[in-house]
Amino acid sequence: MKNIKTIAITLMAAGLLSTGCSSNKELTACKNDFQALQEKYTAQALELKEAQTNVTNLNSRLKDAQTELSDQKSANKELQKALSESINQGGANISKLVDEINASNKYIKQLVDAKTKSDSLNMALSNKLTKSLSKEELKDVDVQVLKGVVYISLNDNMLYKSGSYEISTKAAETLGKIAKIITDYNDYEVLIEGNTDNVPISKTNIRNNWDLSALRASSVVQELQNKYGVNPSRLTAGGRGEYNPVADNDTAEGRAKNRRTQIIITPKLDQFLDLIDQAPADDDEE
Repeated sequence: MKNIKTIAITLMAAGLLSTGCSSNKELTACKNDFQALQEKYTAQALELKEAQTNVTNLNSRLKDAQTELSDQKSANKELQKALSESINQGGANISKLVDEINASNKYIKQLVDAKTKSDSLNMALSNKLTKSLSKEELKDVDVQVLKGVVYISLNDNMLYKSGSYEISTKAAETLGKIAKIITDYNDYEVLIEGNTDNVPISKTNIRNNWDLSALRASSVVQELQNKYGVNPSRLTAGGRGEYNPVADNDTAEGRAKNRRTQIIITPKLDQFLDLIDQAPADDDEE
């Protein structure tokens, strides 16, 4: 195209020279016109070249932009896929978490209900026993409910013959009332626990306060079993000697408080162990 334009301009210039330029003045004018046309052509050719270069650059930039746009679309597509999978997985996790929370809440409610029931039964047992005892008996018997356990503490002066582990006749009526409560509440375990002061025992057939406390607890257990028909499978006898004091052994009053036998009534542990076994399993254990 460039050669065609050059030939056309040259022919035009030659025509002008051969036909229209008859004098020197006219010839000079024609030369000037030709020069102007040639300069104009050169300028336009330069502009065309620059324009073509710009077009080439723009096409290259457009291609780069299209490539970048395509890459971005692919990245966006992958991101949307990942986001969709995450949302679906998140929904499944949330659903699973809700199920776990519901299971945990149910388990906690079972524990709370069991404890509430146990606390209510303990209070009823304590109130029933206290009401059955006379004012005179309550001087030697203390009934308390502590941390879900009923403690019946009996003074040794009322319960045993002096310096002995044999049950006194005075204690028979009181033990009978306690035995009735124990029998009525047959879902409870019963621990008989003997306690002494720190004064050494001087009996030839009793080695020390450990022996004395255990023998006294055993005497109460056998009295409840043999005389009042309490199921022996529910009974446990134990001695703690002088090592579980509730008062200072430096005074006579304190030593008297420490010489005691406790009947401890507790709910059967297997009921709570069954509840523990029902606890929701962790994922790590599956």
